[in-house]
Amino acid sequence: MRFQVLGPLRIAGGSEVVVLPPSKPTILLASLLLRPDAVVTTDFLRRAIWGDDEPASARAALHTCVLRLRRTFAKYGIAEAAIESVPGGYRVVVEDGALDLVRFRELRDGARAVRDPEAELCLLREALSLWQGAPLSNVPSDFLRRGELPGLVEERLAVVERACDIELALGRCGEALVELWAASRAHPGHERFREQLIEALYRSGRKADALAEYREVKRHLREELGVDPGPALQRLELRMLRGESLGPPPSGAPAGEPARTARDVTEEGVADAEPGARPAAAIAPPVGNPPVGNPPSAPVPGPAPVPFTAVSSFTGRAAESAAVAARLTADRSGPALVVISGAPGIGKTALALHVAQLVGHRFPGGRFAVRMTRTDGTPRTSEEVAAELRGMAATAATSATGAAGGGDRGVLLLLDDVTDPALVRPLLPAGAGSAAVLTSRLGLAGLVAAHGGWATRLDALAEDESYHLLSAALGEARAGAEPVAVRELAAACGHFPLALRIAAARLLTRPRPAIADCVARLREDPMRRLSLPDDPRMSVPLVLGEALRRLDPRLADAFLRIGAAPPAPLPATGAASLLGIPPVPAEEILEQLADAGLLEEEPAGRFRMHELLRTFARCATGYQDDSPALPARR
Repeated sequence: MRFQVLGPLRIAGGSEVVVLPPSKPTILLASLLLRPDAVVTTDFLRRAIWGDDEPASARAALHTCVLRLRRTFAKYGIAEAAIESVPGGYRVVVEDGALDLVRFRELRDGARAVRDPEAELCLLREALSLWQGAPLSNVPSDFLRRGELPGLVEERLAVVERACDIELALGRCGEALVELWAASRAHPGHERFREQLIEALYRSGRKADALAEYREVKRHLREELGVDPGPALQRLELRMLRGESLGPPPSGAPAGEPARTARDVTEEGVADAEPGARPAAAIAPPVGNPPVGNPPSAPVPGPAPVPFTAVSSFTGRAAESAAVAARLTADRSGPALVVISGAPGIGKTALALHVAQLVGHRFPGGRFAVRMTRTDGTPRTSEEVAAELRGMAATAATSATGAAGGGDRGVLLLLDDVTDPALVRPLLPAGAGSAAVLTSRLGLAGLVAAHGGWATRLDALAEDESYHLLSAALGEARAGAEPVAVRELAAACGHFPLALRIAAARLLTRPRPAIADCVARLREDPMRRLSLPDDPRMSVPLVLGEALRRLDPRLADAFLRIGAAPPAPLPATGAASLLGIPPVPAEEILEQLADAGLLEEEPAGRFRMHELLRTFARCATGYQDDSPALPARR
């Protein structure tokens, strides 16, 4: 069982997560969890539960709260001994990995000890992904909100600030902008966020936006607080007005360590990596199989792999998350295998990383995520990935956050964007208690059949899930002001997670236009407006175009023809007429397009193209200038 306080107070067991109702036992549990393994005095607990309205029978009532909390624990299979009665108060005994607050602080402290900015950023992002909303939102205690909540929030803001400093130092202004817009609006008095935002805008070539933001900061400080911007902001404004280059951005090193500049990063080889590359969120390699190939005497040539961090504020997919988590943890007598497939941009990787976070405590050997394709979409070889695993194993052995040893301890391996099952077979863990999650646009049915695994195929999000994703990204205030427009925006994005996050990012960086206006503009030209101008990788047409280039030209041509046809379920006979080929090969083409995530199979052997994919197909000529020529239509 796990406890979660970085958000609503919850108890999690396996894939089941229970949000506790607002009550006095909930206040009691929160008070104890905020000081794990420490004695919390009865005086503190009484003030947390009753505040200034403490009854005369508070001592007996507190004992009753403890009994009620122990009964709640018993209901969810938690030992009553988890709450200990000690002289002067109580304490809750928390096992390793059982409390998200402890894990957050471990990751934060581990990041401070890392010298590599990429690795530090990876740990910080994983720490931030543990936050699932406003902390203690279901804990009705003004005493805790006044005394404990500000400290928790400050801990998070310090990590956000540090992560944005690193992204600016690495030249990733576009990635930092989305986080900084949200942080600066949520915490307008946090001057460092405003300074980082202005710097990111200026470095991105948006001088007018940067100066406008400075004027807004200056107005807020003068009208709300009666003070002027600090010296750092004033110097930044002067340099922008002069059109000066800002030079290498500071990385904001932790206290006690010298600041590391962008030059330091480049000299260590990090800045020359692929754009957006991050180290794998891993602490141990898979076990059970011998390494593939011989250890290389030199680094494997080619572009750096693109590892991952968990998606912060993951929304939706509750049923899919529970199903995948159950499959990974149900039978520990042998290795488990799960394949998550679906269309490009449907959220396969986000779901895999979210589930890895949910069940990570069940794999003492650690978690490891690695991409199976290069940035140009070509597959990496088994030997290349195996060499990376060996390198990560060596890193894990000395990492402050790594699991000691490894041996036959269960590990969780994430192989993202699998294009060929033959390339992953040598990499699958074979030890008992280990598991592998594969994401792919293909169904990988042969791999599932051969290894006894389980597969799930993702569809677009449900309407309510899309709404909650946009609301979480935009903030309750802005989404609540235009709820109908938010639902229209979700529909215009086809409920595709990638499209939804791009649309939300565009709105966050354009705080003045109404959401309804943005919906109207999106419908005018969805493919062009489902792209971020400062980050070409965040682009629906680019992702779908890359998927199209992976296909056999015959399949790519069929996809474009089907997309140009009327939007109705298509049987094999209809496809045969549309493509000008016999029904049997037409059915094979439909099945291959469905297996590639570009069609959805319906009952009675009919196939349907999602409207977002159909829109792309109709516009694809404009995005295919650099792709191989498709066969001429007959």
